[in-house]
Amino acid sequence: MNDNEVMIKVKNLYHSYSNDDNYSVTDVTFEIKKGEIFGFLGPSGAGKSTTQNILVGLLQLQKGEVEVAGYDVKEIKNKMFNKIGMSFEQSNVYNKMSGLENLEFYRKLFDVETRNPMDLIKMVGLEGKENIKAGKYSKGMKHRLTFARSMVNNPEMWFLDEPTTGLDPAIASQIKDIIRAENKKGVTIFLTTHNMYIADELCDRVAFIVDGKIRLIDSPKALKLKYGEKLVEVEYLKDGELIKDTFSTVVQEEKDRMVEVLNKYDIQTMHTKEATLEEIFIKVTGRGLV
Repeated sequence: MNDNEVMIKVKNLYHSYSNDDNYSVTDVTFEIKKGEIFGFLGPSGAGKSTTQNILVGLLQLQKGEVEVAGYDVKEIKNKMFNKIGMSFEQSNVYNKMSGLENLEFYRKLFDVETRNPMDLIKMVGLEGKENIKAGKYSKGMKHRLTFARSMVNNPEMWFLDEPTTGLDPAIASQIKDIIRAENKKGVTIFLTTHNMYIADELCDRVAFIVDGKIRLIDSPKALKLKYGEKLVEVEYLKDGELIKDTFSTVVQEEKDRMVEVLNKYDIQTMHTKEATLEEIFIKVTGRGLV
């Protein structure tokens, strides 16, 4: 496979749940190259899951062109599922089976070499819990089992839906390390999330989607350069009260105001601040992420 190989091609995608002109996804177009981590970012109801479900064959393609791992999703072949892995936000494990049995069962569904289930159990921190029925797992444990299961078939194209949701910071950090390690091996990742921090940490490029339409696609770094004002955060004492203020280093009147504060008051702390991806999302789309 060459470096320029495209793993996902989406062109003029539309989808309506009511089979009329009331579209949940409107004219969505993007490509993902092999080895990329591509973030699909937006608030709940923006069209993230609809798009992902069409890509993995859970929703029928109505209008547009979609290719995944070299397969046209209009005529999905079973072979496509050997190449893709899916970890959903809503865990759909078999509650009456143990964690280990879930993975053992799932690996039999593939025609390709699969990973050792116990290795995956250890990787996601479920060692010692592998023989407990999944129905007795906490929500976070079920989420980790779903994540482990998505890796069973060594996917070339990995779909991750909110991979760190509901996990404590230490486990979430582990999951992010696994994502980076798999990506280093050449795995292409389609990451849907409304968590801008994980997107900023992991993604090579991100797409902002709101109300079913893509507003822009770019790298987090380029977005920060383009939309992220350079800011300085200053804490100072004014009449015995601690005041926190943020100044732009681009706008002249803000610079003048900052100089006035520096000359006039007792400065406690001062540091530069880069605009977050979330702040840029709100600036570009006019919408929050909830």
